[in-house]
Amino acid sequence: MTISDKPPGLSKLKTIKRKSVVVSADDGVAYGTPTGGPLPLMITPTTEALELPAWIAQHRDGLRQKLHQHGALLFRGFAAPGIDTFSAAIQAISGEPLRYMERSSPRHAVSGNVYTSTDYPSAYPIFLHNEQSYNLRWCRVISFHCRKAAARGGQTPLADTRRILARLPPALVERFQQRRYMYLRNFGDGFGLSWPVVFQTEDRAEVEAYCRANAIETEWKGGNHLRTRQVRELVHRHPETGELVWFNHCTFFHVTTLPPPVRDVLLAGLAEEDLPNQTFYGDGARIEPEVMAQLQHAYLAEKVMFDWREGDILVVDNMLCSHAREPFEGERLVLTTMSELSEPRSEDAVRGSASP
Repeated sequence: MTISDKPPGLSKLKTIKRKSVVVSADDGVAYGTPTGGPLPLMITPTTEALELPAWIAQHRDGLRQKLHQHGALLFRGFAAPGIDTFSAAIQAISGEPLRYMERSSPRHAVSGNVYTSTDYPSAYPIFLHNEQSYNLRWCRVISFHCRKAAARGGQTPLADTRRILARLPPALVERFQQRRYMYLRNFGDGFGLSWPVVFQTEDRAEVEAYCRANAIETEWKGGNHLRTRQVRELVHRHPETGELVWFNHCTFFHVTTLPPPVRDVLLAGLAEEDLPNQTFYGDGARIEPEVMAQLQHAYLAEKVMFDWREGDILVVDNMLCSHAREPFEGERLVLTTMSELSEPRSEDAVRGSASP
């Protein structure tokens, strides 16, 4: 079964649109939701006097608690924020934006460490994932700013990783915790990003040094081609809330998760070990198709979606909430920043039983 083989009713589940509901108001803002559920928490001003970065700085502790509770905060209706306001607002809640390293998505810098969210073709969806969860160190927060909403589509769906984990059969989770997963990449074969773009250098020695420091195995092939392998965990404990989360790229980087036209072209010309991105069990064994289908459907069952409005700022706890992108028509400009680089802690990677 592939991602296109959805169980009955699932296609309706992923496209439900709910009305915005105001749930409370204080300190010059109203709290509500654009989806009818807890994700994301929407914050709108009740007075024109509020300046977003200053208001966030004043209420940072409470906002951080809300971020950990809901997984994502949507700031909507504040006075026409621009890129500078976006950057200042994120610094107020999450610190300095990070440089985009060990890249997997095509995007370009707009201002400093503010990037386009993705330059991936508009005709294809991008599946739910947690930013750079394949890295040894990842961004704890990823934020988005809508500069121009698409004429149709282009939403940034979200899914709670706590709920994704709860949906998975315990025996399957434990199998992955014991075996982990391997992420394999191939560079220089005409597909995906090149290794100089991914590692931001054309020096092989620098690439090798980065990979050694980040537990990545390198294999140089002929013609300046590079193959890398990295074995990573799938279940982590959130360092602040203590909750268990399904935090990995095992599903996202598996070829069966790609849109069928892209997947079929790749599989027609390449063996699995030569794909630009592919995942396996940590011991190198292939992951069964029925297992990948279970993982894909767990994400889709938790998927919620709202339409962008120009000026929106979305702050996402990257460990508690995965994100995606819908196909779109017309012009669309959504910017992104990453912040709060994680520190690798062995106690946060959960092996064996996934009990709290």
